[in-house]
Amino acid sequence: MVEAEAVRVGAELFDGPLRRAALARFLDSAGHHLLFAYGADGDVIGMISGVETTHPDKGTEMFLYELGVAPRARRQGVAGALVRALAALAEVRGCYGMWVAVDSDNVAALATYRGSGVNEEADCVTLSWDLAPSGTTS
Repeated sequence: MVEAEAVRVGAELFDGPLRRAALARFLDSAGHHLLFAYGADGDVIGMISGVETTHPDKGTEMFLYELGVAPRARRQGVAGALVRALAALAEVRGCYGMWVAVDSDNVAALATYRGSGVNEEADCVTLSWDLAPSGTTS
C-alpha cells in the first residue's frame, strides 16, 4: 500500500500540486492504484495511476489515469515498464482489459502506449463537465 509521504516524494511527476483531501481519498479508495519507478539512486523517477471501473454487463477494467516520468529519466523505458506493471496488476486483479485516453498531439504518450502492445481503436470524442465551484481547490 502506498503511503501519503511516498506520494509527496514523487509530487513533481503529477500535473499539478497535490491536494491533501484528494490524496487521502485516492489512497483510501479500493481499486485506486499508484505505482512508482525508482532510479538507481533511489529517487522517484516515474509514476502511473490506475482506477478499476466495474459495470454490470462488462465486468471490471483498468483505466490508466495518469503516467509521469521525470525529465532526467525519459527515453529510458521507464514509462513502458510502468504501463506493463499496471497491466500486470490489472490482470492479477481480474480486469478484462485496460484503457487510456490520450491527446492526439501527445507524441511521447502515443509512442509509449503503442510500444506496449496496445490495441488502437477508432477516434473518439472526449466530453467533460466542470462540476467544481469556481476557486475550489480540494
